[in-house]
Amino acid sequence: MLRYLPLAGLGLLAPGLASAADLNGASLSLAWSLPFAGILLSIALFPMLAPGIWHRHFGKITAFWTVLFLLPFLFAFGAGTTAAVVSHALVTEYIPFIVLLFALYTISGGILVWGNMHGSPALNTGLLAIGTALASVMGTTGAAMLLIRPLLKANDNRKHNVHVVVFFIFLVANIGGGLTPLGDPPLFLGFLKGVDFGWTVRAMALPVLLASLVLLFVFYLVDSYYFRREGVLSRDPSPDTRTLKLMGKFNFLLLAGVIATVLVSGLWRPGIVFNVFGAPLELQNLVRDLVLVGLGMMSLVLTPRQIRAGNEFNWDPLLEVAKLFAGIFVTIAPAIAVLRAGSDGALAPLVALVSGEDGMPANAMYFWLTGVLSAFLDNAPTYLVFFNLAAGDAQLLMKELPQTLLAISMGAVFMGALSYIGNAPNFMVKAIAEQRRVKMPSFFGYLLWSGAILLPLFAVLTLVFF
Repeated sequence: MLRYLPLAGLGLLAPGLASAADLNGASLSLAWSLPFAGILLSIALFPMLAPGIWHRHFGKITAFWTVLFLLPFLFAFGAGTTAAVVSHALVTEYIPFIVLLFALYTISGGILVWGNMHGSPALNTGLLAIGTALASVMGTTGAAMLLIRPLLKANDNRKHNVHVVVFFIFLVANIGGGLTPLGDPPLFLGFLKGVDFGWTVRAMALPVLLASLVLLFVFYLVDSYYFRREGVLSRDPSPDTRTLKLMGKFNFLLLAGVIATVLVSGLWRPGIVFNVFGAPLELQNLVRDLVLVGLGMMSLVLTPRQIRAGNEFNWDPLLEVAKLFAGIFVTIAPAIAVLRAGSDGALAPLVALVSGEDGMPANAMYFWLTGVLSAFLDNAPTYLVFFNLAAGDAQLLMKELPQTLLAISMGAVFMGALSYIGNAPNFMVKAIAEQRRVKMPSFFGYLLWSGAILLPLFAVLTLVFF
């Protein structure tokens, strides 16, 4: 039995606060999700209609929508429930999320590929393939932050380089992380729920391989077309060099420390839980976050400034993600609660689509609903919603309903690539590319890219696996 301990300095909690974070989605209207939709529309429209205002004030705009949610919620549900919802969003979701990003972003920013490569179709395809393979070992965020800068540098003299970053998001920031529980948060949650590490590797191997090979082949054709079309390339601001040097190599040890820390936090269960305004903070998670902060700080202290200068390292991409996702994690709570309510919630007709007339799971619908919702909601809780909806028992799912578990896993990981907010690395890659003067597509422009390329691929995967 878990032992709940009051966190020092917080005092006594109000009665019933511990359970207040679990919103009763059956009683919630979809209108409570409007502020969340407002954040999404702001991300989509402001960069197109008022880019200057968005660049200077996106944090304030996000805060506006968050307050627009919290004030009516406070009036309707009271201070206890509101504090519990905010605490749950921050303590159990946002802080671990941003701490992991901080560690990976900081450590990978201390690794410099000194020199430059020629951004040919063959080299670009090779880098994407390497990043795709690394994503399941060091996570999509780690692999993306490690390789995006060398890839951008290799293509900084090419007129057409947007597609390179778009495919990088598809492969390295999303689909490549589908092979192991270390690759992407939804699969790690499945691992914590009892899904065997080996089952994930065996079940996801063919889908990841097939999707990756198709996308790499399509990318090579697209990149070759643009490469031939460009003819003589413009003057290279970072000329090719005969050799490449890898600097800051000790940061790879810190990356290994990050991977080990995350893995241990999923295996070590001391059974001690601190209660923070109704949100459970397990000891292993607290230790994990402290260790991750320590590893990031070690990288900052030990990495020579010249290395970070060579990477043009700054905090802007991380700050942008931190501000936007702070609002997203708070305002998303009603939408997730309504989904969790299943057939009793406002989205009951949507939830009903995942079961056939015979009561058996409709695996194709599990794939598409988990995926599409993961593209616009946080993919980790969306995975859990459909995991619990299917059976909630890892052993039963692995042995009796393996295709259903596969559908949920593939949808949560693969379709995070459909939008900029589908997975955290997507936004960070976009921000770094824009800093390097790559004219990335708008929110809707990216949806056109992903829709044209990924939706046909996902349709094929549906036919092959479900």
